[in-house]
Amino acid sequence: MKKLAICFLFFAVNVVAQTKGIVKDSLTGNPIAYVSIWVENENIGTTSEENGEFTIATSEKNKNLIFSALGYRKKICKVSESQSVSLSPTAYELDEIVINNRKEKRQLEIGKTKNAIAEAFDNGPRMDAKYFPYSPDYKKTRWIKKAIILTDSRIDDATIKLHLYAVDENGFPGEELLSKDYIVTIKKGVTRSEIDVTDFNLEMPKTGIFVVFEKLLIKKNKVEKTITDFNTNITKIQTTYSPLVLYNAVERDFLFSFSGGRWLKKTKEELNPFSASKTVYEPSVTLILTN
Repeated sequence: MKKLAICFLFFAVNVVAQTKGIVKDSLTGNPIAYVSIWVENENIGTTSEENGEFTIATSEKNKNLIFSALGYRKKICKVSESQSVSLSPTAYELDEIVINNRKEKRQLEIGKTKNAIAEAFDNGPRMDAKYFPYSPDYKKTRWIKKAIILTDSRIDDATIKLHLYAVDENGFPGEELLSKDYIVTIKKGVTRSEIDVTDFNLEMPKTGIFVVFEKLLIKKNKVEKTITDFNTNITKIQTTYSPLVLYNAVERDFLFSFSGGRWLKKTKEELNPFSASKTVYEPSVTLILTN
């Protein structure tokens, strides 16, 4: 395995004002776990717990919160109205699925980078996408078998959510390709996790695909550490959430990031305003294709 140089950037968090609530299914009344919740147009987000409860770092009543979960319609409501939020299930018209007789005698790993150095960043709730373009060479290995991610976790059994997106007409991440939430359990330490998606019967799209890992901002994943500012002697609680996704520096002009409830196209100048480098940092993710 390649040697990894790990660099950690952490931020001390002081929660001044919070809003608490619960997310439920509008038909059954059951709580919905792992709902993504964002303050609209701000990099403030959270995730609902297994019992549907959530806490988000804002109390400004006129701000909008955006609630989204696979299988439910997205909902936007005011902070003042978010103590109990109901999401409506989405009714899908399913296409006929044809299961091909796969041989799985060939495998091809795509998305490898020349840069072997992987760095770990805590970028808060923001999600960064890695784009995999299509190549005619994939005709003989056109099925997506696995997604592989490099992570560093301070705790055992940290959880993270996998997303696979089609490319929309503007080149942004579009339709979700998975039919249900895929929650992945990550081991402690620096690990290379292989996530099998064979059961979803996905072909590599001709327009390419985006792979995204969403950090679940839940109590189970929380890591707290007491730190002291030696200049002021003030003690703070430093909060992070495991696992941290590792990143590679690559030559790209831009990166797609999800923040504030929408996808943003960030240029390398926006991502690294004080750097003359031509690189951006993208998640250390690869795909395994098979026949």
